[in-house]
Amino acid sequence: MKLKSVHYIIMFTIAASFFVAVFFYPLLPDKIASHWGVYGQADGYASKALGLFFPPILLIILDAFFFLIPNIDPLKKNIQSFREYFDHFILLMNFFLFYLYSLTIFWNLGARFNMLMFLMPAFAILFYYIGVMVGKAKRNYFIGIRTPWTLANDKVWEKTHKLGSVLFKLGALIFLVSVFFPLQGFVLLISYMIALIFFLFIYSYLEFRKEEPNGKRAH
Repeated sequence: MKLKSVHYIIMFTIAASFFVAVFFYPLLPDKIASHWGVYGQADGYASKALGLFFPPILLIILDAFFFLIPNIDPLKKNIQSFREYFDHFILLMNFFLFYLYSLTIFWNLGARFNMLMFLMPAFAILFYYIGVMVGKAKRNYFIGIRTPWTLANDKVWEKTHKLGSVLFKLGALIFLVSVFFPLQGFVLLISYMIALIFFLFIYSYLEFRKEEPNGKRAH
C-alpha cells in the first residue's frame, strides 16, 4: 500500500473518531467508564469530554510520532527497507485504538460485556503483526528489539529479531486462546511478556558475545 493511501486511511480514522465523539456526546452521561480491571468490568471513570475527545487527540499525537520516526532516525535508510510493514503497523494500531474506542462507547451506552474478552482477539492480531514486522525490521533506533547489542551488530540484530518474530507470534496465539479464560489468560500474558523481554535481552547479549568475543563493534 502506498504511503499516500496510508495517510488517507489514517486521516479518515481520525476524522471518524472526532465525528463519533461529537455524535455521541449528548447521548452519554457526564461521567463515563474509561478503565476496566482484570475481570473485564469498569473500575475507573472520567468526564464525558475527556473520555470522548482524548482518544482522537491521542491518535493524532501517536500518528505524528510514527510518521516522524523514519525522518529522524540516524539509520533512516534501514527503515525504508521495511517501510511498508511499518506503515501497515501504523494502520493496524489506528484500527486497534478505534476498536477500543468503539467498545468504550458501547459500554457507556448501556451494553454490558467482558471488556477483556472482547479485547483479546484484537490484541492477538496486533501481536501477530508485530511479529511479522519484527521479522522484517533492519537495524534502527526506534522500531524493533533495541538492546545495546542488537544496535551494535547487524548479525545480532537479525538473529534476535528472527527469534523475536516467532515469540511475538506465539504470544498472539496465547491472546487468542485467552478469549475463553480471560482472567487466567491475562495473568499468563503478563508473565509471558515479562519473560519475553528478559529472554530476548539476555539472548541478544549472548549472541553478541559469540559474534564479538573481544567486545569490538562490527557492522
